[in-house]
Amino acid sequence: MRYVKHNHPMASGRTSHSVPTPSIQRILPATRSWPLHGAVATRRIEQRSTAVLPAHTLMRRAGDAVARLCLALVPHAGRVWIAAGPGNNGGDGLEAAARLQAAGVRVQVTWLGDEARLPADAKDALARAQAAGVSISTGLPSEAEVIDFAIDALLGIGTTRAPDGPMASVIQHLDRLRGRVLSVDLPSGLHPDTGQPLGDACVHATHTLALLTLKPGLFTGSGRDHAGTVWLDQLASDSDSEPPDAWLHGAAASVATTRAHALHKGSFGDVAVVGGVSGMRGAAVLAARAAHAAGAGRVFVDLLDAHGASGEGIDMLRPELMFASGWSGREAAVLKRSTVVCGCGGGDAVRHTLPRLLSLVPRLVLDADALNSMSADSSLLALLRQRGGRQQATVLTPHPLEAARLLGCSTHDVQADRLAAARRLVESTGCVVVLKGSGSVTA
Repeated sequence: MRYVKHNHPMASGRTSHSVPTPSIQRILPATRSWPLHGAVATRRIEQRSTAVLPAHTLMRRAGDAVARLCLALVPHAGRVWIAAGPGNNGGDGLEAAARLQAAGVRVQVTWLGDEARLPADAKDALARAQAAGVSISTGLPSEAEVIDFAIDALLGIGTTRAPDGPMASVIQHLDRLRGRVLSVDLPSGLHPDTGQPLGDACVHATHTLALLTLKPGLFTGSGRDHAGTVWLDQLASDSDSEPPDAWLHGAAASVATTRAHALHKGSFGDVAVVGGVSGMRGAAVLAARAAHAAGAGRVFVDLLDAHGASGEGIDMLRPELMFASGWSGREAAVLKRSTVVCGCGGGDAVRHTLPRLLSLVPRLVLDADALNSMSADSSLLALLRQRGGRQQATVLTPHPLEAARLLGCSTHDVQADRLAAARRLVESTGCVVVLKGSGSVTA
């Protein structure tokens, strides 16, 4: 059970105290793996939950969660402005407004809805906010008014086009309050699945309270920059019944540290790093250091620089690393029992090493110039695709430009939907793919 410092929204008085709120959980830093559900899957979960609950229950739970988190974040706020949209996200905001008003907070709502077109849940929330005495209008707070905190309840996952007109104006007003904004479910204007803004108007929230599910877009693309601190309330729904679209992984499992006393470095496998031409040797050395720190027994560094052996014979930070120029040309039996990282700072020289490595090495990580070489050479791509049939494990680690070269598209196309791009790379290569960037995607 987690505890959040806040006022109970229905309690009398405004004295801050600790109340257990097991339903609201802070997500990052992640200490466990979380399922991620896109917009389509989230709507299915919402529909199933609504079908088995009394009318308006889900929205009332959502509004309660928003009010609770607001009071936890700003327990002494005197004035809260809520920007409420025309759909159910706006209904969540209106429900929160009623609860905050009941808790003694002065609430002002800018509402962009039309009562005649409101969904049933949102219409109920509007009536409850009006009955609670909440000030509701279509106007924005003036620049002179002091707003302690703002709640973005404009769009959520309910839009697929760029906000414009009055909606864009309200989003811009919210962004002028940067540092004091809680978004409901999703920052308005952000795509729930890709984490990319739908247009120029996109809320930069300080906090985001995801409802029912965590959306992939909160954790990749530009999502982290727009969402701020991410919280989750599953609203007591059965979200586990829907297969996730992706997973947010927590802290990586550490390498086992219990090793028998009589063992030695030859007991824990060899890793060879192939790369590092003149001017880019650091990439290969950094990769080798990481391999050693992760637990490899022996780590060889094959610098693809004619002067590498004499110029880089020892790494003073990791003197255990063994610089072995020409390692990739050793006998097949050596390559067949090794794990190899190829490409780090390898330049054009790495291309000549790839045919043997692709054919012989049982565990191969391909990065940087190794990926660029394959994107320019169909024969190397053919060798890559054959590895799966021989049960040889391969991991590709492209950044967006390298991924674009492999897919024959633009970097913009990759970034527009990072999860989809990673899946396409898996389908086209048969390899595990780690698409680097904000919210690295492993597929």
